[in-house]
Amino acid sequence: MTERTLALTRGSVIAALYVALVIAFQPISSGPVQFRVAEALTLLPVLWVEAIPGLFVGCLIANIFAGLGFGDIFLGSAATLVAAALTRRATNVMLAAAAPVAVNGIAVGWYLSLVSETPFIVAALYVAAGEAMVCFALGIPLIKALKRADLRFLR
Repeated sequence: MTERTLALTRGSVIAALYVALVIAFQPISSGPVQFRVAEALTLLPVLWVEAIPGLFVGCLIANIFAGLGFGDIFLGSAATLVAAALTRRATNVMLAAAAPVAVNGIAVGWYLSLVSETPFIVAALYVAAGEAMVCFALGIPLIKALKRADLRFLR
């Protein structure tokens, strides 16, 4: 298998996992108060650059099913893209986890404040809090476990 094929496959699997996790945990994945388990995957750009488009596509597809409209589909997906790119550039895993918390707190919080008539600061804090729980409690252990694992077949 060529490196390009492996990267394309890995990005596609990440997108599929993101969608599956959002759908599996739908009741807590969307809305003004959310705990989107799939966001643990937003730390994967630390390991693989192809996780960036994989996360973007996965979020785009998942947000179609979330039912919050075109704004969420495009703004939420764009926020994930920006957060993934910042995560890739982070110098350590703690900063990598902070990127999606900050970006989604602001971008998704802003959009949700408009559609739910929740004050921006409240919506942003709710989104950031849920994002922080997922990224720090699930995402960091995921990255540490993947780094420890023998993943030669994934390189």
